[in-house]
Amino acid sequence: MRGLTAPIVKLVVFAMVTILASYVLLATITNAGFGDQTGYRAEFTDVAGLVVGDEVRIAGVRVGQVTEIGLGDSAEDPQAEVGFEVSTDVRLPAGVEATIKYRNLVGQRYISLTEGGGSGGRTLAAGDTIPVAQTKPALDLTVLFGGFQPLFQALDPDDVNRLSFELIQVFQGEGGTVQSLLAHVGSLTNSLADKDQVIGSVIDNLTTVVGTVAARDQQLSDLVVSLQQFVSGLTEDRQAIFDSLQTIDGLAATTSQFLSDARPPLAADITALGDLSTNLADSGDVLESFLQLAPTKVDLITRTAVNGSWFNFYLCSASGVVTLPVVGTTQLPPGGAQNNSAGCS
Repeated sequence: MRGLTAPIVKLVVFAMVTILASYVLLATITNAGFGDQTGYRAEFTDVAGLVVGDEVRIAGVRVGQVTEIGLGDSAEDPQAEVGFEVSTDVRLPAGVEATIKYRNLVGQRYISLTEGGGSGGRTLAAGDTIPVAQTKPALDLTVLFGGFQPLFQALDPDDVNRLSFELIQVFQGEGGTVQSLLAHVGSLTNSLADKDQVIGSVIDNLTTVVGTVAARDQQLSDLVVSLQQFVSGLTEDRQAIFDSLQTIDGLAATTSQFLSDARPPLAADITALGDLSTNLADSGDVLESFLQLAPTKVDLITRTAVNGSWFNFYLCSASGVVTLPVVGTTQLPPGGAQNNSAGCS
């Protein structure tokens, strides 16, 4: 057992810390108060949006929370009755006033307690009720924002949020004066007024565009009709277009194969052309001499073909040895045969 003491102690400590942390977290989420609390009640004409657990504040400091919401006992003039708790060390005067206010634009509310007149130094006892004459319901945002709807439509979301929050603060008595609110609204409307020229220019340009389009109504209509006919023609010829695409694909494949087959001979021809160019460059002097004598030679050769598309050759002399099988070798006369015509002179 002595060996189990340390693990048991650690387990107990861990469990206590976990329970304490869970309690603090739960109390934070539910706005539960700590220490001794004193319960009170308050009557309101409207508690829409107020829920159990909402805070109770004095001068912005949290002093308690709402514990119960329901209807009062009066059948003739039923009022909403709210039960709330406040720390015992906070004493509420008899003339205290309770107001439901907005915490934020999300719609969360809280009860604000302020000191009213006529308390005469008396304080509320535990369980006492604040009458409806000393309470105020939350501001009706629907009516408030409905009046500013035309202005909100002309503002961007950030300005709407800022102006809305200032409206709530002013009408709940938390912000500046109504004069400062109106000054802010005036600055916003002045900003819109400064853009009046830009808005007017946009409208004028839009009018010009619409007028130009209207003046060319027939051309625009013809364009739309032609476009519709073009699309219809493409739709009707889609099979032919598809077949042509297949043909183009086959042509591309054939061309690619042809180029692949022709690539080796073409490469060999280019190589041979390079060798030819090298030979011509190495025999430059001979080539130059040939080109210089070529005109004279061509002129002389041309004369031999003046009688037709043939060349005339004259045999001026001949010599040789003839061997006969029977007689033996016979040699032509010395000097061979001679032609003494004018063509050989």
